[in-house]
Amino acid sequence: MAELRKKILELIKSTHVLVYSKSNCPFCDRVKLLFKKMLIDATYVELDKSDNGAAVQNALKEITKMDTVPNVFVNGDHIGGCNKTLESFSNGNLSKMILAGQKRLDPTITDHKYDYDVIVIGGGSGGLSCSKELGALGARVCCLDYVKPSPHGTTWGLGGTCVNVGCIPKKLMHQGALLGHGLEDSQKFGWQLASNEVKHNWSNMVAAIQNHIGSLNWGYRVALRDKNVKYSNSYGEFIDPHTIKCVNRRGKEDIMTAARFVIATGGRPKYPDIPGYKEYCISSDDLFSLPKPPGKSLVVGASYVALECAGFLAGFGFDTTCMVRSIFLRGFDQQMADKAGDYMAEHGVKFLKKVIPTKVELVEEGPPRKLRVEYKNLVTNEVSSEEFNTVLVAVGRDPCTSGIGLDKAGVKIDEKTGKIPTVYEQTNVPHIYAIGDVLKGKEELTPVAIQAGRLLARRLYGVGRVECDYINVPTTVFTPLEYGCIGLPEEDAIAIFGESNIEVYQKYFKPLEWTVPGREDNVCYAKLVCNKLDKERVLGLHVIGPNAGEMTQGYVVGMKLGATKDDFDASIGIHPTCSETFTTLEFTKASGADPTQTGC
Repeated sequence: MAELRKKILELIKSTHVLVYSKSNCPFCDRVKLLFKKMLIDATYVELDKSDNGAAVQNALKEITKMDTVPNVFVNGDHIGGCNKTLESFSNGNLSKMILAGQKRLDPTITDHKYDYDVIVIGGGSGGLSCSKELGALGARVCCLDYVKPSPHGTTWGLGGTCVNVGCIPKKLMHQGALLGHGLEDSQKFGWQLASNEVKHNWSNMVAAIQNHIGSLNWGYRVALRDKNVKYSNSYGEFIDPHTIKCVNRRGKEDIMTAARFVIATGGRPKYPDIPGYKEYCISSDDLFSLPKPPGKSLVVGASYVALECAGFLAGFGFDTTCMVRSIFLRGFDQQMADKAGDYMAEHGVKFLKKVIPTKVELVEEGPPRKLRVEYKNLVTNEVSSEEFNTVLVAVGRDPCTSGIGLDKAGVKIDEKTGKIPTVYEQTNVPHIYAIGDVLKGKEELTPVAIQAGRLLARRLYGVGRVECDYINVPTTVFTPLEYGCIGLPEEDAIAIFGESNIEVYQKYFKPLEWTVPGREDNVCYAKLVCNKLDKERVLGLHVIGPNAGEMTQGYVVGMKLGATKDDFDASIGIHPTCSETFTTLEFTKASGADPTQTGC
């Protein structure tokens, strides 16, 4: 028993987050789901599947005075069981303990003379943030960035996905589509259009957006130069743990060494293995620079990228269909996801549900080109087909971790996802770090990568001790009616804390700006998901309506500080705004009261 106790204590001391559990325990399942939603890669010891599980549980009883599971430890400290863990999460202590892990020493850094102190592989949002911060701190830094062409040959400049083929052009096209709706509304406000027929010019819009992106690309190069960061438009591949081979677009090779590395290579759209996909279908890598209008379009997928693109394509007046295999916005609150989809269906987007594409073939070269898409209904197995001018694939993204020599550097990746497990952005190789979309279990969002890169740089050079907090990260899906959220979806809160312990406050609202044009009633909606066991602390904030992103951002500070329903009630709203709805939520789902709006 003494030897077993010693081994258990060593494991507790050396493990970041450790949970002793049983595979058939519902309380263990709650804790596992909690850590999954916190994006924590915890270590689980399943006692019912261990040969000496009973002995381990007896030893744990001596150590912790607990004879039940789960038994949770963080950074060597004992948290307790399910209730104690949930309580610690609700009051914010669990997050603080996880973020308070001691900085690991790097035993591989010696007095060896390397070419650079740090080489950052990837010039997207996270890589640029980390590079500039390192440069400002006086480090010798090189930032590598190289874009492999998409299957249709699309490339872009410095700045990564967000700037070139993601957030920036997406939001601009979203705004362009909203302006079309605004033109319709304007006539009710007295504006008289010179012609009753208003047309959209796709090519003019794309040219203007690409000009803006080009200015950003140049600005990033200037910013790196101003911070004394060496920029190389080269593809980097590890040769050994401290050496990489760099190949530029002309094929010229160069060898560089560094004391430390930061992997910030991001991800690229996933192409399923379906006949004709890569030959004829485009992705978000190609859409925002299409020189000609896409025409009749099919969007395959129900991710946020898929719904956002389908939304603005329909907003520009294109015949748009969205093909959905199962559910909208997997991982998001499903009530809110369905509301976003329902609004799109009422505003021009056609949905093919419970179907998957099986083949894409060229019918006519064009212009406009015609493609025939064959698809199968997953319920009836019926096979159908339809012709489109453009097929956009948006079924997820793959991390760019293959082909960069991680095996030669000794960096482990998750075999299932291809992503890199880390502790505070540090890989299993102590001098190699990773940030952004390549991280296992972390949010694939630009601001997250920027924050992680900046804070990592400051920790590496001793001017900061703050780690990136991946809890309560706000986000918004820019569908025609935007959906913003912070924290847990309602169904996850129920699964973790139990349905009887969750109170949901809800209300429909109508923006004042919608009244004069006569837009729909009761499609905009807000709700707070609260923990009744902890003074109705808010676990999830969700809103669907115009400018949801601007609303959501404003509440994240309160959520970080542990806001309760009483805190929201004590806040005075700004009238007339959509956001004031959160200060007047009085109806609960459990009460059965009608949450539809009355009055102004």
